[in-house]
Amino acid sequence: MIITVTLNPAIDKTGYVDAIRPRSLNRLRNVQIDAGGKGVNVSAMIRALGGESIAVGFAGGGAGEELLSRIAQKGLRADFVRIAAVTRTNLKVVDNDGALTELNEPGPAIQATEWREMENKLSGYGVQGNIVALSGSLPAGVGADTYKRLSALLRRVGAAVFLDADGEAFKLALENGPDAVPDYVKPNRFELLQYFDVADDDSVSDAKLADLCRSLLDKGVKLVALSMGGDGAIFVNKNGVWRAPGLSVQARSTVGAGDGMTGALVYGFANALTDEQCFALALAASAGACTTEGTNPPKRALVDELLEQTRIERIA
Repeated sequence: MIITVTLNPAIDKTGYVDAIRPRSLNRLRNVQIDAGGKGVNVSAMIRALGGESIAVGFAGGGAGEELLSRIAQKGLRADFVRIAAVTRTNLKVVDNDGALTELNEPGPAIQATEWREMENKLSGYGVQGNIVALSGSLPAGVGADTYKRLSALLRRVGAAVFLDADGEAFKLALENGPDAVPDYVKPNRFELLQYFDVADDDSVSDAKLADLCRSLLDKGVKLVALSMGGDGAIFVNKNGVWRAPGLSVQARSTVGAGDGMTGALVYGFANALTDEQCFALALAASAGACTTEGTNPPKRALVDELLEQTRIERIA
């Protein structure tokens, strides 16, 4: 069973403009409202590929009710903790060049009793054979070490853990011992270089990025999936290093592209695909997610079409 966890979900509003004009009126068109949050997007991608998952998170107030309604409309199973505070709403603006501007609210504060309910829920899902994907930002009221603690809890009770987070939450999760760190991580280029305190410039080669990813394997991580947007991805595990060039698509929005990669990887792991099959599917799903409006995943037919164009090269 796959469990996706979104501790700071949102109602996502995505609108389109010709170009963003700072300090001026910007009129949005084609505004789309979706159930948002990285874990929710991961569940949507898994379903689009033909898999099943359970989306777990917090929901509160009228926005929380709308969130749960829209999750149900996507055909997703959900098991949310109801909270007193109101679920946040985020605004995403896409211009004619496909560039994305995001205005994200910080999210509601989680009370101690609400957090205990969440921990108990996740502990129940953390059984041998399950994969738990922890994704996205943390809400107020929980510490930066939250993913560190959840990873240790879930690994201890037998589940595999996939982490897609950034900043201090990502850093602290990797400070667990080898039996408690996440099994799989998906940083992007910025997040990886930030973790290692390396300046992001032209001197950072693919070989350097691969070496940094290998350093995470030394901590006990089993797979590092490094997403690099239009430049593709690098995948590193104990079996080797693979480089996948980016795919050329007509991008409408990059919202959810990274979540598409996570969803495809988790789907691949759950269905015992080979390394190369998982990586190719992840790249195709991520590229396909760029072609849709809002946070909607691509159709499986499009992913399969993009799979035919995907090249996965083993470089080490």
